[in-house]
Amino acid sequence: MVKRIAVFVENQYQELEVWYPYYRLKEAGFDIDLIGTEKTTYKSKVGYPVEANISIKSADPSNYQALVIPGGFAPDFMRRTPDFALFTKQIFSQGKIVAAICHGVWICASAGILKGQTATCFYAIKDDVINAGAEYVDKDVVVSGNLITSRKPDDLPSFTKAIISKLSA
Repeated sequence: MVKRIAVFVENQYQELEVWYPYYRLKEAGFDIDLIGTEKTTYKSKVGYPVEANISIKSADPSNYQALVIPGGFAPDFMRRTPDFALFTKQIFSQGKIVAAICHGVWICASAGILKGQTATCFYAIKDDVINAGAEYVDKDVVVSGNLITSRKPDDLPSFTKAIISKLSA
């Protein structure tokens, strides 16, 4: 059975944090759906386009084994649509993998899934992660149960290896 992975996209996304996991996970044999507020084209921080093939309102968490939440400024836009946090909470509650990098961890805070977890993130949102109930650590990747977090694009190799390792277990 091929495993399906959801990747959130929105305007102002961080290019590497979408495309690096997207291609590495495809290369590893996973099917990927790019989920946005609407089924439309979004532009990265430097204008690079990505096409969402599913809207968050029509995405069903039961169809996925994992969720990847990239950073950039996109999570600030995603937080304005409660469906992103709800989807994240449902994936997490089903014991499936939620993997967030950089500012993507904001969505985990909005979903209420950080309490009691160990996590990392981009240093500028460290206080948000702590206030959401997580123990913050400054590491390239942190695996806490079914939650995987990383800090920044430099951490993408460790981040993606952790996702693939968890999905292959």
